[in-house]
Amino acid sequence: MRWPSVWSGFLRRLLVLAVLSFVGCRTPPHDQMTDENRSVATASLELSHLLSGETEGFARATEPREFVFPEDHGSHSDFRTEWWYLTGNLTTSSGRRFGYQFTLFRNALAAEQTPRRSRWATRQVYMGHLALTDVDDNRFFAFERFARGAAGLAGVELDPFRAWLEDWELGSDDSSPAFRLKASAGEIALDLELATTKPVVLQGEAGLSRKGSEPGNASYYYAFTRLATSGQIRLEGRELEVRGNSWLDREWSTSALEPNQSGWDWFALQLDDGTDLMVYQMRRDDGRPDPVSSGSRIGADGTRFALSWSDFQLEVLDWWTSPETGVRYPSGWRLRLPGDQLDLQIEPLMRDQELNLSVLYWEGAVRVEGTRGSSPISGRGYVELTGYAVP
Repeated sequence: MRWPSVWSGFLRRLLVLAVLSFVGCRTPPHDQMTDENRSVATASLELSHLLSGETEGFARATEPREFVFPEDHGSHSDFRTEWWYLTGNLTTSSGRRFGYQFTLFRNALAAEQTPRRSRWATRQVYMGHLALTDVDDNRFFAFERFARGAAGLAGVELDPFRAWLEDWELGSDDSSPAFRLKASAGEIALDLELATTKPVVLQGEAGLSRKGSEPGNASYYYAFTRLATSGQIRLEGRELEVRGNSWLDREWSTSALEPNQSGWDWFALQLDDGTDLMVYQMRRDDGRPDPVSSGSRIGADGTRFALSWSDFQLEVLDWWTSPETGVRYPSGWRLRLPGDQLDLQIEPLMRDQELNLSVLYWEGAVRVEGTRGSSPISGRGYVELTGYAVP
């Protein structure tokens, strides 16, 4: 799932950061931050706050719609927020393990009105996150960028599809069922080909994913849950050939979080029998799960089976406290789907995969071990945790 209380304040800050990024400033990598940078970053906005704010003048996700491709790979600027979200687990031929995340967020400063003529005029601001988990060396790198959606700095276009922020780019050739990701920052770079192996999945109710009980507190949400991935990672000047699987989420919305909700736990798991699982648990302010929580099980043949809150049980097995921010996150889970005879234990490949950027959240690569009935099963995936920094 992927989501954004104090939205107007964040936008003011975002505009300042966008100007800074335009003149070349960048947030330092996770393992090279100075004490001064850490003190500034610790004041980051929680990612879950990005889904609250003004709704006047924007479209709302209130009922199912028809999805059209490749058009829906593009921007939906009548909604306030949207993102293109990639995560994946990759290995080299020698077995060295990596996780990666690439996210491009589009946020509207105001509802679209009469177009302005200046090539600098825009109501759209883009934020990008790039992260790499170097599992074997126990290192985590995280970078961010901002730019206005004008003058070619950032944007989305079709024919062919291309979503970019400066030289970070996700694109595809409309004649081929594949995507291409190219992004670099500091000591890391990704150049990956991502081929679809399953049909697109419409999450929720035919693509309408409800996050709250109020009408419109929802997103339009589709995903490619298993993308065969190959290409190169550059790490500190060394080129590494990698292969593995990725997951692409696409969502757009105007509002989602409700006043009594603090955040969510989101799981994207790829099991070795070809099954993919997406489960999210919305959390209320008192820590209890919201019954609106749901998910999907996608079979090896691409068939989707909807999961309601009553279809799965999620138990926290362990916790980890960030030494940089002091935020305490879950760090191990048991996920059970009794109807599918699945009993899974999920562990981070590294505990410290916290993105301590202008928005604060934990997003990291995980391993899965468990059983389906009496047979062992394993897998890889990604988990996102938000709202844990909110008092």
